[in-house]
Parts: sequence; C-alpha cells; structure tokens
Amino acid sequence: MTAAPKRSDSERSGQIQSVARAISVLNALAADEEGMTLTQIAHTVTLPPSTVHRLLTTLQQERYVRFDTERGAWQIGVQCFAVGNAFLRTRDLVAITRPYMRRLMEESGETVNLAVRDNDEMVYLAQVECREIMRAFAKPGARVPIAGSAVGKTLLARMRTDEVSKLLARIGTEHKTRRTIDALPRMEAELAKVREVEFAIDNEEHSVGLRCVASAVFGHHSEPLAAISISGPTARITDERISKLGKIVCNVAREATVALGGIWPHSKT
Repeated sequence: MTAAPKRSDSERSGQIQSVARAISVLNALAADEEGMTLTQIAHTVTLPPSTVHRLLTTLQQERYVRFDTERGAWQIGVQCFAVGNAFLRTRDLVAITRPYMRRLMEESGETVNLAVRDNDEMVYLAQVECREIMRAFAKPGARVPIAGSAVGKTLLARMRTDEVSKLLARIGTEHKTRRTIDALPRMEAELAKVREVEFAIDNEEHSVGLRCVASAVFGHHSEPLAAISISGPTARITDERISKLGKIVCNVAREATVALGGIWPHSKT
C-alpha cells in the first residue's frame, strides 16, 4: 500500500486559509436574509471578486450556497440548514446548562432550577439541590403557573402586552397566595421591572415562605428558550440579598446562553 504524499507547510497553510475564507463568505451570507451579489460579498469579506467567485463555486457544488438567477444574488444553501439541524438535534438543554446550574448553586448557596414553558405553565426540567437542611424542592416534571413564578415572568417579559393580557384572561383570577399578581396593570409594571434589571422575582407568589430569583436563557434569535432560577426560604433569600442574587443569576444565564449558541438581547426592551 503506497503512503499518501506528505503536504508541505505552505500547502497546509493555503488549505487553512481557504477554509477560513469560505467560512467568512458563509458568515456574510448568513447575516443577510436577502442575499448578496458577488461584489457585495467581496466588499464585505475584503477579498478579490475572483477569489470569492472560486469559493462560491466550490460551496455551490456542495450545496452550502445557491445562486438566485432572477435576482442575481447568492444565498445560503440547503446544506447549511442540514448542518445546523444536526447541531439542534445534538443540543441537549439540560446537559449543556447543568454545569452552569451547579456553579450557580455553589455561588448562591441555594437550590437551582431549569424550567421551560408549556402553554400557560412552566415545567421544571432539572434541579441542583443546595446543601442546606431547609431547601426548596421541585422534581423534574413539576409545574408552576407562568404568571405566578419567577421562571415564568422572565419569559412573559419578552411577550407583547396583548399576549400577556390574553394569558391572564385564560388563567383567571385564582390566587395561589395573597401576593399572586393577576391584574394586567400590576403585571405590566412587574414585567417592565424585569426587563430593566434582567431578572424576575417570585416573592411568595406561588408558595408562602418561598422566594425565587430567575433569569432567561436565550436562543439564536434572542428568543427565550428557558429560565434558570434559584429558590429558597424567605429567611435566607432576604430583601437585602435579592439584588446580589439577581446579578449572579443573570451572569450565569448569560454564560449558558452563549454555551447554547444563543444571543443575549442587546437592549432592555
């Protein structure tokens, strides 16, 4: 069996450069939904049009890009979707966020939860318990109302006012505790505060004697995917600690967002 000829350092360097250039072309096209002309791409990636054309031709053969003849523009191809979809299949929300949940538990000293929305409720996917004798407990699969929980309010804060109004109307006026918010004006004020500080508080709204502080984890389009929270008794999660705990939760949620390939919203809206 004949050994494959060894490539020189210059050949390997040229191959790496070509890969880097091809990736820059794909990134440029991915950032423009309308497609780009050859000249526009060349200007964006600062490469000669002839070089860009060779890259596009190669990528087109593998279906990573396609050419719209009617508009004379290059666009992302179906193979990019296939690759991206493969990542989505392997992306395990719980597995990726669990290390961040453990660290949050260590930093806060309180129990940490991960929850996602299911219609008008939030469902807990995972929990990392703290070491305290008295601690909050919510097994995976447990549900809490979206409007009466910190994990829920982090997601409600990203919804339109009319959507929140319809949700509150569906839920009705059943009180979990005397602190539960069920009136739209009060909820609007609460959600405005959540958007400002980037974390939500459940101040004994779901269970008397229990407080939670939560922040959202975002996806690729800055859409809320889930929420990470810390929960504990009011004796430990005092008014004085909430601001500090909120910052800790936000920092961990930001890092988890990056790990999931998401983008934290640029502005507090």
